[in-house]
Amino acid sequence: MTPYEKQVYAELQAWQKRMQRPPSWLNRLTHRVQTRLNGLLPERVHQAVTATIKHMVRGVLAGSAYITRRPLLAASLQERETLVDKRIRHYRHAATVEGAATGAGGFLLGLADFPLLLGIKLKLLFDIAAFYGHDVRAYPERLYLLHIFQLTFSSQHTRNAVYRRLADWDAYAKTLPPTAAEFDWRTFQQEYRDYIDLAKLAQLLPVVGAAVGAVANYKLLEQLGSTARYCYRLRWLKELESQPLTSAGKGQPIHRLQSD
Repeated sequence: MTPYEKQVYAELQAWQKRMQRPPSWLNRLTHRVQTRLNGLLPERVHQAVTATIKHMVRGVLAGSAYITRRPLLAASLQERETLVDKRIRHYRHAATVEGAATGAGGFLLGLADFPLLLGIKLKLLFDIAAFYGHDVRAYPERLYLLHIFQLTFSSQHTRNAVYRRLADWDAYAKTLPPTAAEFDWRTFQQEYRDYIDLAKLAQLLPVVGAAVGAVANYKLLEQLGSTARYCYRLRWLKELESQPLTSAGKGQPIHRLQSD
């Protein structure tokens, strides 16, 4: 391991503990309240929202797969993460401007924020994947991106389950459904909607909408970028574990990562 990789390893260990932390009483209470509120909605509403988000996300995934950059194949982890940090700042700025503009435009423009912000988030994930050397034109890689998205914008209860899949992705990838149509879109949209509802509703308010939209989008992009970085760090270091002689150098042992 290089000194930088050792530093990344220590940070990753702390992040893994956070991802495996059991839901607090407040998490459990919030989850129960949101579940009850969702239960009050008619089934046809759930189906309509799920179908809308499903087609929206799949459309962005399909389009971005062919306009994103080529995978970066020859670079150190530190070099890759320097590029990732710059990309996060770029998209964070774009999302902040977009949130301020739609927040200042009133109710109708506020509604336009949802698909615009979703597109920015997914494009960020595509670029981050490429910087870590992964080809997002491959179906399993696009599913991996959806899991990162879900890990970021979910309750702690769901986050625990999603983290376990990502922590052992190579094994889980062998069990993936043959198409994204079989992905659990309903849970995906409900968790995402519940997670961002409060901030996005406040963005529709007059006067404060622009400021709320800018701050909310800034924080959401920052959080997504950070989660994606940790997920790809996890894959990177697991690959080092599988090549101990090459990666450790001179027989130095590589620390074992937590998988659950």
